[in-house]
Amino acid sequence: MAEATGTFEVSSWDEDTYSELASGGKLTKARVTFGFSGDLEAQGQWDAVMCYKDDGTAAFTGYQRTTGRLAGRAGSFVLRADGTFEGGEARSHWQVVPGSASGELAGLRGTGTAVAGGPGGRFTFEYEIA
Repeated sequence: MAEATGTFEVSSWDEDTYSELASGGKLTKARVTFGFSGDLEAQGQWDAVMCYKDDGTAAFTGYQRTTGRLAGRAGSFVLRADGTFEGGEARSHWQVVPGSASGELAGLRGTGTAVAGGPGGRFTFEYEIA
């Protein structure tokens, strides 16, 4: 497998609460736009649902459509991104949705991680293109 690394910046974040929980937490839906740099030069749009606890920590899951270039190959693909927010840091695990890649990235498979502690962060992505 090849490895891609780089950084990302949050371009926009739109989040709305759709349910307040009796425990003091809440459920939200978010649409977040990212710009990626490094081995992945791309734009990503992530639609997610989040469950916040009363202490401000959260768990989240969602799908991100990513369009751009991975190691010089142009195309798009969808990532499932699951993770947690705790201590001011968001950590997520990525997995390419099988069959979602197109263009020169058709046949892409892979997993990765992302860590953000502010308006941006870093990622590592292990992948192969069949």
